[in-house]
Amino acid sequence: MSDTSLHILAVVGSLHEKSVTRVAVNHAADLLRADGCTVDVLNLHAEPLPLLNTDTTFTADYYAPLRARVLAADAFILGTPDYHGSISSPLKNFLDHFWHEFAGRLFAPLVASHEKGLTVHDQLRTVARQCQAWALPYGVSFLEKVDVKEGVVATDELRKKLEMLARDVRVYGGLLAQQRRADLAGSAACFLARLRKK
Repeated sequence: MSDTSLHILAVVGSLHEKSVTRVAVNHAADLLRADGCTVDVLNLHAEPLPLLNTDTTFTADYYAPLRARVLAADAFILGTPDYHGSISSPLKNFLDHFWHEFAGRLFAPLVASHEKGLTVHDQLRTVARQCQAWALPYGVSFLEKVDVKEGVVATDELRKKLEMLARDVRVYGGLLAQQRRADLAGSAACFLARLRKK
């Protein structure tokens, strides 16, 4: 798979007007674009989602276009603040909208936290596992007013972490996307077989 064909959906799970999560996600998105990837940023502050209601959501006007954006993605950068050791409600609501759509795709967590965000990373890995997605074997966490200041990434440490995240999303996201397509088109027994078109 060529790097130029990799498509990433970067989700900003913060509604804060001056979100540090948004700054970090956009920085990672810029790095990936510079490497030839296509990046679609879903900023939940600018594009708020109604709460999931399984009685009405899947026929709502907004759902099909959003699902198309998810299906177009080979990998996801999932940015969230650490709220009480948990995923932000906007990001959780986004994730709740989908299940099969995540299967075989890569999750890359990015967490704004004062306490390393370990439980948040664990929760995002749990979502990945439940949806049969892959997750990077590490997560990137950062500190407000230290790593991000005045709307920009402010430390070399976070810059280096985001460079590594972008590189790994591009490389491993590309490998997984290539295998995902082969598994969907093939006949081998694998976890993606349930998604093959009959």
